Amino acid sequence: MIDPHLAGRLDFLHRLPVMEPLPPGRHALGLFEDRDAILVAPDSVDPRRPTPLMVLFHGGGGSAAKILPMMEDHARERGFLLLAPQSLFPTWDIVIGGNGPDRERLDAALEEVASRYLLDPARLAFAGHSDGGSYALSLGPTNGHVVTHMIVSSAGFMSVFMQSGAPRVFISHGTQDEQIPIERSGRVHAARLKEAGYDVTYVEYDGPHAWRPDVVSQAVDFFLS
Repeated sequence: MIDPHLAGRLDFLHRLPVMEPLPPGRHALGLFEDRDAILVAPDSVDPRRPTPLMVLFHGGGGSAAKILPMMEDHARERGFLLLAPQSLFPTWDIVIGGNGPDRERLDAALEEVASRYLLDPARLAFAGHSDGGSYALSLGPTNGHVVTHMIVSSAGFMSVFMQSGAPRVFISHGTQDEQIPIERSGRVHAARLKEAGYDVTYVEYDGPHAWRPDVVSQAVDFFLS
């Protein structure tokens, strides 16, 4: 039987916070010397009340700073925690050769956030664009015992060797995407997940390989509805 960690299974489980919350703002968590995880804590978050958490994965060659504009304003306006991990290498380990250090770093970041805030077990999303979308699309079904929603933008692939739970899925893809053509990606992913019994919302838009603000707004509504 395959090692669950090699399949992308996280050790993270919800628990009661034991540390002081961070002040409102954008914070490096102080877990890693290089490419630390970043947490956005809105003013409106009450750390003693269950709070939604979105984990946002950057694209290939990207960073937390590059992907945060996709969701940061929504987090501040609508009151959810936003965690942006960063891959150890230029893109996520699963793209390069399989689950490894990035899974371990993600586990550590989730544990750190849960030690400071009471997280809502009904609102924990994995989200991402491009390679980050592929990472969310792969780790979400593998960790559906804690992941409740998946927000997937312009993902290239899905690699799932172990399924748990049934997160709700929002997939979006541009019809003019020349980097990852929609015919072999977004449409295929949505169809396969629907066939497997997942609740899938699929949105196509007239655009290139880039996330679009109005579609992101739809995805946030999907997450918080």
